[in-house]
Amino acid sequence: MILVAIALFVTASAVATVRLLLGPGLAERIVALDVALICFMGALACYSAHTGSTIYLIAVVVLAIIGFTATVSAARFLQHERSGARSEALDHQEASS
Repeated sequence: MILVAIALFVTASAVATVRLLLGPGLAERIVALDVALICFMGALACYSAHTGSTIYLIAVVVLAIIGFTATVSAARFLQHERSGARSEALDHQEASS
């Protein structure tokens, strides 16, 4: 049963990787990367349960912290990028008026 779960995690990660490569925008690619990381963490957790080793669980926790930090940083970058584009559009409208 563990091998089936790992295979499903690998399949979901492959689909997320395709979305990462073909995604139309940066936000979609960030979400796809996050999904791929979560699938990898799930596969590691399943393998840890299969082997009974806790070392892989430490790796899952570290990956979760890194993934969360990267997602929050990317979201703040996108928010800053969009607010900058909005202010440039407003400046352009005021200059043309």
